[in-house]
Amino acid sequence: MIKSMTAFAAVEDNYPFGRLTWEIRSVNHRFLDANIRMPEDFRVLEAEIRGRISSQLSRGKLDATLRFTPAPGLVGAQLSLHKELAESLLRVHGELSEMVGDSKPINVSQLLRWPGLIEQPPPDPKPMREAALELLDRALTELIAAREREGQAIHNALSERINGIAKWVGEIRTWMPEIREGLRTKMNERLKDLPETLDQTRLDQGRLEQEVAMLAQKIDVDEELDRLEAHTTEGLRVLELNEPVGRRFDFLLQEFHRESNTLSSKSVDLRTSQAAVELKVLIEQLREQIQNVE
Repeated sequence: MIKSMTAFAAVEDNYPFGRLTWEIRSVNHRFLDANIRMPEDFRVLEAEIRGRISSQLSRGKLDATLRFTPAPGLVGAQLSLHKELAESLLRVHGELSEMVGDSKPINVSQLLRWPGLIEQPPPDPKPMREAALELLDRALTELIAAREREGQAIHNALSERINGIAKWVGEIRTWMPEIREGLRTKMNERLKDLPETLDQTRLDQGRLEQEVAMLAQKIDVDEELDRLEAHTTEGLRVLELNEPVGRRFDFLLQEFHRESNTLSSKSVDLRTSQAAVELKVLIEQLREQIQNVE
């Protein structure tokens, strides 16, 4: 199934320790390039996160962001006073007040600002990290589903243009016998227009046939049409593969370009020239669509 590289997914859930949120944005890229942002408490998971992303995706530039909001009640319940530090601060305050002769009571609100006076033991990281990984899997599932939905639209566009190429190839095949016969007729008519004083007996009919055959060989496009037909068949087959096909299509497009350029260079008829232009338009449209295929 065709998958787009452009998608967005956001999932969040509440836990006893707080709320976790994953946001993943994906755009097209030649390779898989994941930029991961997360709080420091989860940084130890980076290798595991990259492994899970690479097991699900093969191409695309990703911005993955994990946000963590601690549960308010849990934060307040875990606060405690560093009693030894508080006693030391009170003792120092008393000594300093005695030295300067100032007996003003201590300002508790200012005392609370002292670093380390209020302690908050770190929560158990294991359940938080396990939840973050489980939520990541859900986010990746949503991202892949979004890629597949966008990929279906790309699939339809690619199919339409590949079938358009196949249609033009069929048209050119039907024109070629008429083009060859028209070339022969045109050369015979030119011979008839030669001056009457020209000694017609010196014209070698065999040589004329040879020249016509050589010219017909120069404009022969059967091989190019055969290869274009084979490429369209392969393109339609690749569309149905259940694997990333972007790189395979990149190669096919190179072949499409090569054959269409050769077909254009061999054209001696207005119809085939116009057909070659239409083929190039369709191939360019294919190229634009393929840029976003995983």
